[in-house]
Parts: sequence; structure tokens; C-alpha cells
Amino acid sequence: MSTTSSRRGRRTGRSQSLLPLHAGQAPSNSVSCCYCDWKIRSFNELLFSIGHQYTRFLRAWFTLGASVSFMGLVFIAMLLIWESAAAFQILTGTSRLDSLLVSLLFDTSPTTSISNMSILDAVIMFFSTSISVAIHEFGHAVAATSEGVQIEYIAIFLAVIFPGALVALNYDFMQSSPRSAALRIYCAGIWHNVMFCAVCGLTLSLLPTILTPLYIHREMPMVIGVPQDSPLVNYLSPGDVIRSIDGSNINYPREWVEKMVQINSQSLHNSVSGSKGYCLPSSWLKESLNSKEADDQISCPDELAAFVSLHCLNSSVVGAGSENSNGNKINIKHCLIAKDVVKLKKCGEGWQVTEAASNSCPCMEGESCMAPVQSHGMAWVEISYSSPYSSECLQLRKNISTDYEGPDYGSSPCGGSFIFAGNALSLAYSIQLTAYQPRWAYLSANLPTMLENIFSCTFHVSATLAFLNNLPVYFLDGESILETGLMYITWLNPRSRLRVQRFCLVGGSILSIITLSRIFYFSFYVLSKGSLAGLRGSNVLDEIFSLKRTKGNR
Repeated sequence: MSTTSSRRGRRTGRSQSLLPLHAGQAPSNSVSCCYCDWKIRSFNELLFSIGHQYTRFLRAWFTLGASVSFMGLVFIAMLLIWESAAAFQILTGTSRLDSLLVSLLFDTSPTTSISNMSILDAVIMFFSTSISVAIHEFGHAVAATSEGVQIEYIAIFLAVIFPGALVALNYDFMQSSPRSAALRIYCAGIWHNVMFCAVCGLTLSLLPTILTPLYIHREMPMVIGVPQDSPLVNYLSPGDVIRSIDGSNINYPREWVEKMVQINSQSLHNSVSGSKGYCLPSSWLKESLNSKEADDQISCPDELAAFVSLHCLNSSVVGAGSENSNGNKINIKHCLIAKDVVKLKKCGEGWQVTEAASNSCPCMEGESCMAPVQSHGMAWVEISYSSPYSSECLQLRKNISTDYEGPDYGSSPCGGSFIFAGNALSLAYSIQLTAYQPRWAYLSANLPTMLENIFSCTFHVSATLAFLNNLPVYFLDGESILETGLMYITWLNPRSRLRVQRFCLVGGSILSIITLSRIFYFSFYVLSKGSLAGLRGSNVLDEIFSLKRTKGNR
């Protein structure tokens, strides 16, 4: 935010002693335990040259910005009143407006929470903050020079760990400037942040097109990271491509999360794993270890998994079940070796197989459609993947053809499938995915994701900076905008105008604290403590059964 001597002088009655009195007097730098700054005057001539050369265009540009910023101040004031009223009526509730503000001002993705922020994330955050503050202060400086207001110095400071900047303007020039000019100067920083958000958003939307010559976008998500505490750490590696979940193709990372949430919801309502069955020969069922149970408890040994019959029109009824003396149905649970069962043909309505056959139970005569039994909240998920960039696959591709330029999933001999039995939500954010795949093996798969993170983080930081500076509170641009705007109300005398200004600033500060508290509560407590607690892990024992091979055997 910009700091001017004009505001200090009007509030405190002090003179211009906070700024240099002469052009040749170099400002002194400040250093303390929590704050340090570096005052720069070398850019003054360049900024004045830009403002003087493009005066007409810049005044029109910042006039538009002043209109947008002033309307934003009015809108934010109404928003503060609305949010504060909601806070007093529903102390523990959240509204859609809270969600909108959180999504606009903060990146609430669980992969970028403070608890697991990497060094690269911290660098991106620092860079985004620095560039957003620089854009903000550049707006103030250029707007001032276009109005003929002299810049005393530009200060770059570090408060604790947060970077910032300010522009000190000449008090006498600001006092003699028209109200419209002052309003344009005060609104310039917010206007530049708003436009910078638009640039970042447009760049994010065009990024797939820009990277098209080098990367494939939204065909299948690629794994770029597998944490050590992930249940898939031994089964997926960076560079693997997720082909399908339960036979349903997915195209981008968000579908992975949505699918896991859907599977988890189904597992909460069905002890049989979503009607996902396998065609088992009757001989397997006769030789299996049976356990007749009236409840849903699994009584198979640790090395075996329990299966029960799915009722299908064309499947055998061998071992389907029996009735007790009271006539109640008792399921016969067959204890079988899961890694052998998952190799058999699928049946049941739980699989989203893309085959032309529409029959949900395509088992032959002498076979039964058997589905695994899971405890409440446990899911049975089949994940298919490809490894087009592994050394083995690249060598095999090289032997087959020297013209290979990208992943061909239809005929790729690399990859496999495995079954995950456990809490599906523990998989939702257990791996890091990207929607981009490099067209050549030597390209970095992390570059598009890093660019997305940079532009996304810069968007959020710039939006937050514009929002905060438009609040009608003390020490921010909103104070100066409010003060200058009240001068247009000519029927108020100076004393009444000052009272209205103080009332608005005190009320705005209180309402801003309430609103920001609700936003921070919703962002960092509800999301991190509530949703992420279930998404990040599970206290149940998860098992993985391999259909073809595991990554640990590479």
C-alpha cells in the first residue's frame, strides 16, 4: 500500500518532517528486530518520465480505475454489513458468500496447506507476494507522476517475514492537487491489482494452449509425486499415468478426487463393495472356506478375503445363501485368496466397464458372481495405470519403433492394475497429479504444474491485496479513498465530514475484523480440520491386491 505524508499530516497535524526536505537529501534506511526497509530514489526520474510522456492515456486509465475502486469500496462496505449480520445470527454457520471469498482470496487446495508446504511452495508464495506488491505500488507511483505529484522515494521493507513496499509522495504537491487527481492516485494500486488478477486468470485459461506443442492436456492425469505416507507409495511412481478407476476413464486430477468421494459414499451405504463382482467357478466355491454369519462381520483369516454372492439372472446359485429356522436369510461368506480372484472376469453393476456388453452379470454357466465384503466405510477400488516413461517401457518402445513421440495407451505393454481395499478418501489426496503429460520423455512433467501454481498463487495474493486495501479501515488505501470521496459531498461542513469519516472508519474496522475472522475460520478450521481429516488418511488397515505386477517389483 502507498504511504503519503499528506494523510499523516491531516490526521496528526504534523509537518513534512517524515519526508526529505530537499531533493539532494538521501532518506535514511530503518532497521529493527522485526522491521527493516530500504529507501530508493533512483527510479524517480524514470517514473516521472513515464508519467509525463503518457499523461493523457494514464489519466484516462486511472479514471476508470478510480470508478471501479470506488464502486468496490461501496460493495465491500455492504458485504461487511451482511457478513457481520450473519455472524451475529448464526455464529457457527457458513454461507455461500464465505465460500466465495475463501475461493477468491485463498488457495484452499489441500495440497498447498501450510502443514505440508514445501520449500518451492514458500518460494512461490514469496515471489507472488513481491510481484503483487510491486504492481500495486507501481500503480500509485505512475498515477502520481501523471498528475505532476513529486515522488520523494520508494521504500522496500520486510516486516517479520512478509515483504512489502510503499511510495512516499510530496506533501505540498498532494495538498495542491484536485480531488479527482488524489482519488486516481489512491485508487491506482487497487486498480492495478484487479487488472493483474485478470491477466493471471487469462494466462491460466490459455496455458494449455500455450503448452500444446510440448505437453498433452487433460487426456489422463499423470503422477508427479507420491508421499512416503501414501498407501500407494509402492504401487505408483512419478511419471505413471492413471488410466481408469473401476473401469471408468478419468481425464484430469479433479476427477480422481470426485471419483474417490463417490466410491466412499457408496461404501457407506453398502457392505458389499458397490456390487463389484467376479465370475467365480463353482469348484472354487465348493473348495473355499465358508463362514455362515447373520451379521456383517468378516471372519476370514488375515490372508483371505470374504466374498458373497450377487444375485444375477444368468449366474449360478451355488453358495448364494441359506435360511435359518426363523426363515431369515443368511449369507454364506466364502473366504478366498483375493489376488487370485481379481484376475477373473468382472460382473455386477459396480464396474463402469466400457465394453459393449450391457449385461451386468456376464458369468457363464457353472459360475457365480461373487462380490467382496467390506466393513462399513471400506471400499474396493480397481486402479489401472500405465508407465509410458519408465526405462523398461522406453526401451521396449525403442525396440518396437523408433518413431515413438508420446504415450500410446491403447497398445502400451507397460503398466498394470491393482485393487485397493480400504478407505477411498485416503486415496483422494494421497498422490500429486497433473493434467499435463510431456510429449517427449526428456521434458519435465513438473513445469506445467509449477507455472499453474505461480499464476494461481499470484492471482490469489493480488486479489487479497486489492480486497484488503479497499476495506474502509485505518492505514490502508480505503481510508484515503473514503476521505477523498466524502469531499464530493459538498453539503457537509468540514467538521461533519470528519465525524462521518471517523464513524465509517471505526465501524469499517470492527466489521472487517468480524468478516476476516469468519473467512479465516472457514478457510483454516472448517476445511483443514473437517474435510482434510478424512481425505488425508485413514485409521483402518488398507490392503492392495495386484492384478498384474506391483511397483515394488520393478
